[in-house]
Amino acid sequence: MTTSTLFLGSCCSLDGGQQASALHVPPHHLATHAVVVGMTGSGKTGLLTVMVEEALRERVPVLMIDVKGDLPNLLLAFPSFASSLIEPWVEPAPADTRSTAEIAAAFAAEREHGLTAWGLSEPELRTFAETTHVRVITPGSTAGEPLHVLSSLEHPVSDWTKDPEAARASLSAAVSLLLRLLGRDADPASSRDHVLLSVLAERRLRAGAPSDLASLLEDLAQPPIDRIGALAMDKFLPKRERAALAAALNTLLASPTFATWRTGTRLDINSWLTAKDGRTPAVIVSVAHLDDDERALVLGVLLEELLTWVRGLSGSKRLRALVVFDEVYGFLPPHPANPPTKRPLVSLMKQARAFGVGVVIATQNPMDLDYRALGNAGMWCVGRLQTDADRARVLEGLCSATDGGGSGGRDGDGTTLGELSDITKRLAPRWFLMRDVHSRSGTVLMQPRWAMTFMRGPMTGTEVRRARGGQSAQNATNAL
Repeated sequence: MTTSTLFLGSCCSLDGGQQASALHVPPHHLATHAVVVGMTGSGKTGLLTVMVEEALRERVPVLMIDVKGDLPNLLLAFPSFASSLIEPWVEPAPADTRSTAEIAAAFAAEREHGLTAWGLSEPELRTFAETTHVRVITPGSTAGEPLHVLSSLEHPVSDWTKDPEAARASLSAAVSLLLRLLGRDADPASSRDHVLLSVLAERRLRAGAPSDLASLLEDLAQPPIDRIGALAMDKFLPKRERAALAAALNTLLASPTFATWRTGTRLDINSWLTAKDGRTPAVIVSVAHLDDDERALVLGVLLEELLTWVRGLSGSKRLRALVVFDEVYGFLPPHPANPPTKRPLVSLMKQARAFGVGVVIATQNPMDLDYRALGNAGMWCVGRLQTDADRARVLEGLCSATDGGGSGGRDGDGTTLGELSDITKRLAPRWFLMRDVHSRSGTVLMQPRWAMTFMRGPMTGTEVRRARGGQSAQNATNAL
């Protein structure tokens, strides 16, 4: 019986004395999570893409959170080396006198040479394209599939009888997003608007009744309950203030702009990650087009729903799903900062491994991360880091994660922090220090293999729309 592995690239010893060998990692190693850090240009996104491709090749569904616009490149995992597939996606540089056809031919030749050097040829590309279904979901936009971001409120999939705490967390995140869109206080602990809407919505959901915005407007006009906590309804939120909240909700409900937030695919993680027609799902939730506050709130809703789904799974030691967050800076900060994304992310890092769900987190800004949460990661990939502070912070986290914090300034295999810091300072692009707690090799130098995906850089909404159209045409061709 052949044991499945993820072919990530090659590795060698830190001193370079050991000959480089192929790096094959068992899928369950990623079930204990991974952290990828490195400055811009170090190759983080390329490494993440390879991890995603390998998981998909092993038929493991992947959910990706895209903040920068790079991950939709997976739509460009072309099934052959033909330059005609690349040509629509290249343009000459200002001083480049070549035609687009010539540039595409050069890229195609480079891609073919790079992949075949790693033992990947057109049959592997074709199989990958035929067995993978890439979706790009764009909350608040029709560039990809629009997302009904309030589906936790209006069309919940959470089970209030089996896990009311998780269902309540998902509801709270959706109400916070709604109030943020209204420009009102969205804090679950201090906002009376939040408390009232949450109580009214939960009452409906527990009774199996609809909790859409129109229904909540009716409840605000004629409250079905007399008290909130110890106070009478009119003492908690007077009629005039309820009327103002209802008017704001109605204005939002009537807004054509808001319609995009309430249409499209439902926030149903189980459906997203279920294979269809024999094809493994690769779901990219791209928030690159949103502002910082919108990103935090939308991703807070998404991650709460993801956590609810994870907790509903049976225990497993195999990797049954992979979650990838490319550029987590600002979403998992140290105490006391507490954005809506932090609680579910910390919980996922602590709990998801028991259910066979791995989390891979990447950033180029390592100073503003909660390393207590990242200490749960079993694999670290550290690329070149620009500052001494970045290197010290990351390597301290790596060593504490791999040696329980008791190494006295040394990695698990005896390498000092100073030695590791010196290596990270000299790393070339696409080279990483890698430490896997499941491996006996200790810390090694690793180079990711060439990605099957055509890595053209961040994609705009228009380009995502065009790539999705091309993928649909290719899928129709494959079905013939």
